[in-house]
Amino acid sequence: MQTQSKFRLLIVRLGAMGDILHALPAVTALRMAHPEWVIGWVVEPRWQVLLASPGSAGRDTGYSPSLQPLVDRLHFAPTKDWRRQPLAGETFHGISGLRQALRAGEYDTVLDLQGAIRSAMVGRLAGCRRVIGEAEPRERAARWLFTERVVTHGAHVIEQDVELASAVAGDDLKPVQPLLPIEMAGEAWADELLAPYAGCPKVLINPGAGWGAKRWPVERYAAVVQGLVERGCQVIVNVGPGEEPLAEVIVKQTRGAAISVAGHLGHLIALTRRMALAIAGDTGPLHLACALGRPVVGIYGPTDPSRNGPYGTRFKVLRSHESRRDHTRYEAPEAGLLTIQPEEVLRAADELLAGEAAQ
Repeated sequence: MQTQSKFRLLIVRLGAMGDILHALPAVTALRMAHPEWVIGWVVEPRWQVLLASPGSAGRDTGYSPSLQPLVDRLHFAPTKDWRRQPLAGETFHGISGLRQALRAGEYDTVLDLQGAIRSAMVGRLAGCRRVIGEAEPRERAARWLFTERVVTHGAHVIEQDVELASAVAGDDLKPVQPLLPIEMAGEAWADELLAPYAGCPKVLINPGAGWGAKRWPVERYAAVVQGLVERGCQVIVNVGPGEEPLAEVIVKQTRGAAISVAGHLGHLIALTRRMALAIAGDTGPLHLACALGRPVVGIYGPTDPSRNGPYGTRFKVLRSHESRRDHTRYEAPEAGLLTIQPEEVLRAADELLAGEAAQ
């Protein structure tokens, strides 16, 4: 299918962090194949830093490739706030304003990379004749809001997103290393933080997870961190919202050898760029490390690494044969996850760190 040179494409992928990162290789491939296209993206405001640095501008208004590498325009849809207050005047005005902005963008096609009812409804606000989505989306009812339904065959969600992106203009796209913005303030912050630790490998640990069943016990993370410290590594513990107690356990058990960091997302991007290794469960920071090409050890339980695991970088995944795919948000760690021991994680880390040092 041919498209005109000034083709205008709207991406809908509202959140969350890991899901947006999984969409980036597909959109990067589209940008590389069609640099002349105008690309917009509808996203939850909290995740905009994954697409544009603060203070950046669109390509037609002082665009800087390092600040906003993928999209020409960003549109914000705080859908979680809207769902909490569906009848509020602020919600009505927000939806109306988004509809007006999308219609003004004169988009030719909507590409829904989320596959949810809310994302499909947001896409429909643009008024496009073409709305492309997966034939079997995450929420099956969303398919009735798509005008084109693409059957995907890839095992990993990144591969599925690339298949969807290929349908826009009939391309045969392949996953590529995604482009992420560079925030100069974050880069300077990371350089200053890590300056005292020059000469030793830096390892990022993320002990948190979206829900309890995916969360490997923090005491085991602490044992891994202690082993890394004994190997001469400097360990940085990423602290997400509400995860301060997890970091405190690790810092205390390592007698302060590990340092905890609770910066904003722009800081985390800059910090991750400088890591020799990242260790985490199925979380946004793990997928960020992959997107930046950093080696990772993934500790998996109820989520399936063949679909949501590390991709596009050197990695080791640890998952028990007892684990089964289950997205039920149980509070207790999944039984199979508990069979993974710190020694296994350290062996995987040793192998990846050796490979990093050899490069």
